[in-house]
Amino acid sequence: MSIDRDTARKVAHLARIRVEEGDLDALASEFNTILGFIEQLQEVDVEGVEPMVSVTPMRLKRREDVVTDGNQQARVLANAPDAREGFFAVPKVVE
Repeated sequence: MSIDRDTARKVAHLARIRVEEGDLDALASEFNTILGFIEQLQEVDVEGVEPMVSVTPMRLKRREDVVTDGNQQARVLANAPDAREGFFAVPKVVE
């Protein structure tokens, strides 16, 4: 697949990037280079290769997925202009 000047103009427009007319050929060339890299990657045989998220084998720290209040209610409400019974107090807006 090859990107021409008109396609580069359309992609720039869709991406909301202002590209001067004189720079469209260079942009099209860069797009073609990127597509060439992608074609090279598609030729790589990845059969049997496990997906990974890092080049170093490490496990993420895990915690139990439990809902808590964070034990910070007093600290959060300390900055409130008006707090009552453990909640933010706001003016009534609906009658």
